[in-house]
This record gives sequence, C-alpha cells and structure tokens, in this order.
Amino acid sequence: MGLSTTPRQLNDGTTIPPIGFGTAGLHGEEAVTAVTQALENGYRLIDTAVNYGNETEVGEAIRRSGIPRDEIVVTSKIPGRHHAYDDALASTKESLERLGLDRLDVHLIHWPNPRHEKYHETWRALVKLRDDGLVRSPGVSNFTEEHLRRVIDETGVTPVLNQIELHPYWPQPEMRAVHERLGIVTESWSPMGKRQAPFKEPVVAAAAAAHGVSPGQVVLRWQLQLGNLPIPLSRNPGRQRENLDLDGFELTDDEMTAITGLARPDGRLFGGDPDTHEEM
Repeated sequence: MGLSTTPRQLNDGTTIPPIGFGTAGLHGEEAVTAVTQALENGYRLIDTAVNYGNETEVGEAIRRSGIPRDEIVVTSKIPGRHHAYDDALASTKESLERLGLDRLDVHLIHWPNPRHEKYHETWRALVKLRDDGLVRSPGVSNFTEEHLRRVIDETGVTPVLNQIELHPYWPQPEMRAVHERLGIVTESWSPMGKRQAPFKEPVVAAAAAAHGVSPGQVVLRWQLQLGNLPIPLSRNPGRQRENLDLDGFELTDDEMTAITGLARPDGRLFGGDPDTHEEM
C-alpha cells in the first residue's frame, strides 16, 4: 500500500483514510450527486460542517451510495455560535439528526474564536460526547499552538487532528512541527489553494511533466509526502478519481523543496488568522 491508500493512525488508536473529500460550497442535489460519486470513486472520508449547510445532503449521499456505514469516516464541525458547553452538545446532536447517523467519526471545533473565550468549553463538550459514544474521535480546526495547549492542559485529551489551511503558498511549517510534537495529524483544507492553485508555477508544471501526471496530482502528492492529510473538493468524477491516484510516482527531494519554496508571507486565501478571525 502507498501513501494514498494506507490509513493514517490517530492518537486515540483509531485510523482515518489518508485523503478526504471536502464539501464546502456544495448544496442541494449537486451536493448529493458529488458526494455519492466521490464514495463510488473510492473516497471513504467525507468532510462537512454545520456552517456548510449540507449535512442533510451528505447523509443522503451516504445512504444512496449503498456503502456500509462502518467503511465511511464522517467529519463535521461545531460553529462558533455553538461554543458554550451545552450548546456544543446540542449542536452535535442536531448534526447527527441532519446526517441521519448515530455517531460522528471525527468532530471538530470549526474555529477557536478566541476573543469569546469559549473554545475550551466546546472541547470539554467534545470529550463528553466521545465518552457518551456520539463522537468517535474529537479534533479541532484552525487552532494555533496556544489554543491546542490550552485544551490539552485543561482536559488531558489531545485532539486527533487539526484541520488548517495548508497549500504551497501557505505550507505552515511551524504548525506542522507543533503537530508532530503533540502527536496530532495535520489535515489540509483547500490543499491545492482553490482559486490561487499554483498549477502554472514552473516548479509544479515541471514536476507534472517529469512524472506524467497533472499539476493537481503533484500538489496532492506534495501534501502526502509532507505527512499531511488533504481533503480536496471536485464536482468532476474524473478529477475525483485523479485526486486519489497518487501512488504511481514520487516527488524528489528537490521537487518537494521547490514546491514548499512557493510560500508567500501573504499566502492565506483570506484573512483567516485564527487569533482574530471569527466564524459564527
């Protein structure tokens, strides 16, 4: 098995597929169709969120696919407006109702919203939900080292993963190092950089030509070789399959260094600084 097919070990003893399918921006029948196709094409990790507004569609796609529930890892996220302890418990139960599931495999705090000083309450709620069997593995999204250490220090429970913005223009070496020290998987949202995808960058194009693959495959392979878990989104079934087909080549050390070297001081897709950004 290769990097794109070998499950990742989480710090709670469970595993997670090495590539996921993102659903942000998908709604209605388009969402049901795209997620159903993704499952048929081999994805077994589906990422949704309360604020994506498509949990109902994700649940419908899972049922339509006919794939056994236990083969699919479903991730959702608690929004900022539900950060108080009791609100986080209620929010998760509402997510389960919309999804039509009896548990969430991985459940995350979507953003820390530190100014409101409630993310630690939300984390305590996630630990409770884990203990009650409604959440298998609690994790976080967009947390800094400070946020991570606070929830770990207060509960003794380390998030299984931290889902952060990570792509060639914003490779986050410091946070990857923090995750390595703490035993947290780095999960990459917008792993190809969305509208800023670096497909025409000479180093990416050259690597694609050298290995006979697409620029998107190069970027996703870069993610895997860094040790990250990317969650790309595509509505196109052929592209979905392509985004999973990453084990027929390996980037050289020079190619890896050159792609990481595309980092920019202003590489974020938007002003999503976890210390100041608020997502309610």
